[in-house]
Amino acid sequence: MAGAAAGRTEGGEARQTAGQTDRLQAAIEEYLVHLRVERGLSAATLRAYRADLLDFAASRGAAAEWDASAGVAVRYLGMLASPGRGRRTPLRPTTLRRKAASLRGFYRFCFAEGLIATDLAARFELPRQPRLLPEVLTVEEVDGLLAIRAGDSPASMRDRALLELLYASGLRISEAVGLDRDDLSLEDGLVRVVGKGDRERQVPVGEVALGWLLRYISEIRPAWLALATPPLPHGGPLFLSVRGGRLDRRRAWEMLVAAARSAGLQNGVSPHTLRHSFATHLLEGGADLRIVQELLGHANISTTQLYTHLTGERIKDVYARAHPRA
Repeated sequence: MAGAAAGRTEGGEARQTAGQTDRLQAAIEEYLVHLRVERGLSAATLRAYRADLLDFAASRGAAAEWDASAGVAVRYLGMLASPGRGRRTPLRPTTLRRKAASLRGFYRFCFAEGLIATDLAARFELPRQPRLLPEVLTVEEVDGLLAIRAGDSPASMRDRALLELLYASGLRISEAVGLDRDDLSLEDGLVRVVGKGDRERQVPVGEVALGWLLRYISEIRPAWLALATPPLPHGGPLFLSVRGGRLDRRRAWEMLVAAARSAGLQNGVSPHTLRHSFATHLLEGGADLRIVQELLGHANISTTQLYTHLTGERIKDVYARAHPRA
């Protein structure tokens, strides 16, 4: 009899645990639907949220305690941040912050929808965002990098035009390869860019970059445009592949990395390095921070202010090397 009673107890606990797990999984699915339908998040962002939340759901005690206490979420984040806990290694602060933000958003949604009785999101804080300084090239290093793609082959001319535009206007690589021919005005020296959040901006293009773009557009692009299947309109993609399609972002990335290696630059140079260098060189030349914010398409000026700290560090470095009593 005692054994039978124990079996019933264990069976009841198993059913209860399964029910709690199902309830947590259902809440996660409701939240993901909300993010997709109400907030219109991209498929890639939704996959990241799903992975974060399912990882939390699989953690110890999550199913049993998630709706009653913030303690299980706090312990979970602490485990991710701590070394030597099971098979895990400590997450980078940026990754940990993203996971914490996913959890807090989930808990806020659950409270707003009445899925939990208490606003548990208020019980834990996001890890502090680290202040990471981006890698920046000197003007001389940029010149050396651009000179690598100075050949007369069609691909070299296209690559040089692309690199010149990235540095001249501070575009993200996705913005640059996403340009259509009609987005560039050679006459006005401006390029129309649609950046993050579908925010549109117009950015000046320097004379050197315009010269390379004109050569590419007049000498190379027409022949590649004619190869496109099906045919593209004359105002189709600005940067084309040798087969006439839009230049792939990965191909552009690989080209720049190879050029950096050929120029003798250290590992880690990416298209974003040119964007960081663009912003830093402008500020070092006396540009107003608000103008740089507009050129970069930053929604918040605090993002742009990172470069003021960077230029301060560079100034101190120059001072330390140049002043006799530094």
